[in-house]
Amino acid sequence: MDLVFGKDVKLQEDRVRKRIEGIVGRENFFTDPEHRVSYSYDALNREVLPAAVAFPRSALEVSEILRVASEEGFPVIPRGAGSGRVGGSIPVPEGLVLSLERLTSIHQVDGDNLLAEVDPGVVTGALHQRVQAEGLFYPPDPASYNFCTIGGNVSTNAGGLRTVKYGVTRDYILALEAVLPDGRILHAGRKTRKSVVGYDLVRLLVGSEGTLAVVTRITVKLIPLPAGRKTLLAYFPDVSRAGNAVRTVLRKGFLPATMELLDGGSLRVLKEAGKITIPEKAGALILVENDGDPEALAREMLKLREILGAAGAFEVLVAEDQKAADDLWLARRALSPTLARRYPHRLSEDVAVPLDRIADLLRVTDEICRGRGVGNANFGHAGDGNIHLNLLFDAENPGEVEAAETAVGEILKAVVGMGGTISGEHGIGLAKRPYLSLEVTEPALSLMKRIKQAFDPKGILNPGKILP
Repeated sequence: MDLVFGKDVKLQEDRVRKRIEGIVGRENFFTDPEHRVSYSYDALNREVLPAAVAFPRSALEVSEILRVASEEGFPVIPRGAGSGRVGGSIPVPEGLVLSLERLTSIHQVDGDNLLAEVDPGVVTGALHQRVQAEGLFYPPDPASYNFCTIGGNVSTNAGGLRTVKYGVTRDYILALEAVLPDGRILHAGRKTRKSVVGYDLVRLLVGSEGTLAVVTRITVKLIPLPAGRKTLLAYFPDVSRAGNAVRTVLRKGFLPATMELLDGGSLRVLKEAGKITIPEKAGALILVENDGDPEALAREMLKLREILGAAGAFEVLVAEDQKAADDLWLARRALSPTLARRYPHRLSEDVAVPLDRIADLLRVTDEICRGRGVGNANFGHAGDGNIHLNLLFDAENPGEVEAAETAVGEILKAVVGMGGTISGEHGIGLAKRPYLSLEVTEPALSLMKRIKQAFDPKGILNPGKILP
């Protein structure tokens, strides 16, 4: 599909600028260099200056902006917190960044019907706190929950640490209000737990990375807050035994709320940063949290200790209290930002494989990286097979950069060969787009292009993302 906007249409033109200023107000529309630079990148660390940035305050303002964009022919890039790791919110030079950070209302928390209705700019952690205060639980918890937003989570179908038991964002979205590229406001889904009226547009929009519509209100499903939580940590001499232990735990009938794995490279980074103290012979660790009835949890933790010990763990520790457990999880959640500070140009891949291939994935990754002279540190949500592979290199050395990029292609090809996926929860954006054909067949890709054409015939909404 060809993009129809052209170089002759500029957001800086008085006519176009005044139309947008008339919608959001002059104080919420910017073409100055400072704002353009601030909204030119996301966590992928690539930068493209947009032509302008707008901050709407309502679905109606989003609708009016998109109507202007459709008429004038300039692209619009929806943006949440900019925490995405695949470049999903990186703009194009002629584009308008549509920041949804002012849409931050939690409109309703309904304990009787176990749902909440929120704006896309609500920070995920703020929603957690709000519903937990009423004895309710919103399970999706990306590692960036303290700053990522619900709208961004919907855009990429974010997962998080609790996916093994509770599922991903898509499993908790009941209904969406979204604005189509021509400005029409769409309402998809219902507040009921069941609805099979027509095609499931909610599930289509979740994970579409802002390429089909701009989500402006979200109805999420809630569940009762579990009565108790227990955390356990197990050290293994090598990552192979840790990977196989994950499968063993699940085969024994346990379904923990979270089950995280950190390999030796990740442990070294945390240890050097002073985030954790680990035994010298530790080559990997598994961090498990279970929730539910407190008495049942105590029995389950004893059984889990036995299973993990039999699977090769040389030390298994159960957190004495919730503070000790929280300290362990803080170290886990600190891993990605710690890596980012030490290796700001690392390549971070978000893959998922069948549970019985976790050990194979980590072994193959290490073999490919060593063969290319690239370091690696890997961690992730082992309970659902979703591992974050981090390739570490010196960005000042062109040879290392090329070696890391080559290694990524080899790893992703191996992942698909294992029956896995090249993106478990981060999306495709710009970074994964060159590898889409590894996983998506031509008939499927052709259908996706026709869906994009049906929603966005002028190609104005987040152009260049996902599809080649």
